[in-house]
Amino acid sequence: MNFTAKDVQGLRERTGAGMMDCKKALVETNGDVEKAIDYLREKGLAKAAKKEGRIAAEGLVEEYHNENCAALVEVNCETDFVAKTDRFKSFVKMIAKQVVETNPANLEALMASEIDGQTVQALQTAAVAEIGEKITIRRFARMEGAVDTYIHLGGSRGVLVQFAAPSDPEAMHDVALQIAAASPVCVDVASLPQEFIDHERAVQLATAKEENAQSAKPKPDAIVEKMVEGRMQKYYKEVCLMEQQFVKNPDITIKDMLKAKNASKVLAFVRFEKGEGIEKRQENFADEIAKMTK
Repeated sequence: MNFTAKDVQGLRERTGAGMMDCKKALVETNGDVEKAIDYLREKGLAKAAKKEGRIAAEGLVEEYHNENCAALVEVNCETDFVAKTDRFKSFVKMIAKQVVETNPANLEALMASEIDGQTVQALQTAAVAEIGEKITIRRFARMEGAVDTYIHLGGSRGVLVQFAAPSDPEAMHDVALQIAAASPVCVDVASLPQEFIDHERAVQLATAKEENAQSAKPKPDAIVEKMVEGRMQKYYKEVCLMEQQFVKNPDITIKDMLKAKNASKVLAFVRFEKGEGIEKRQENFADEIAKMTK
């Protein structure tokens, strides 16, 4: 090789391409930096790297499953238009399948895993170059055993739910639908994190005390405590899956529905909503036009 590690780093700084891509470019061009830059541009890798600073809050939530395992992934892009293309959809499905088949320990392991001799990282870079937008594999979840999945509205949100044993298929899928629609925090009260309980109780207690202080006829502290407990029970019905009203029949809870169908216990679930937690860039339309006309 007619180049050093310093040359690779310098090429990376000039192009923004990945270290391995820079190394390959220098190998292919026998260490000629200028030719290596052209090589990266031709491959679209330098162009792809320049998109890293953009905000990607659109995209898809997708699933893949086989007989005893399922995965849920979220892959983001910059626009809803790209998210609807077959190229992007096939890329996301490929990633979900990779999660099922390789069981990566984390996102880093997923990006380093290979599909037909290429790393997922390289495939993502190639997809960016081809599609022309920043693409980010954001997160994934994988479960084995008795599982069910649900994807809502073409990938706006998705659910992966695991049961203790195979159950009535309709009941299993109804649970997945419930999670997508009602956004529970946990399976049941016993699995609700203590910090959630403590925080909500503190809020409800402060609210009840304030209301009591403003009342023309203040109630004894014991009554205020009972009010708080009543509100906590309402809170549990909102955030605990088993206590929620069944969206298909609000007269019963999910716990009641599963019992009626002799269905297995829900062990765990994951719910992804596309772009949740990603701060979207807000631009004034006039400013955007001004930028375009400069």
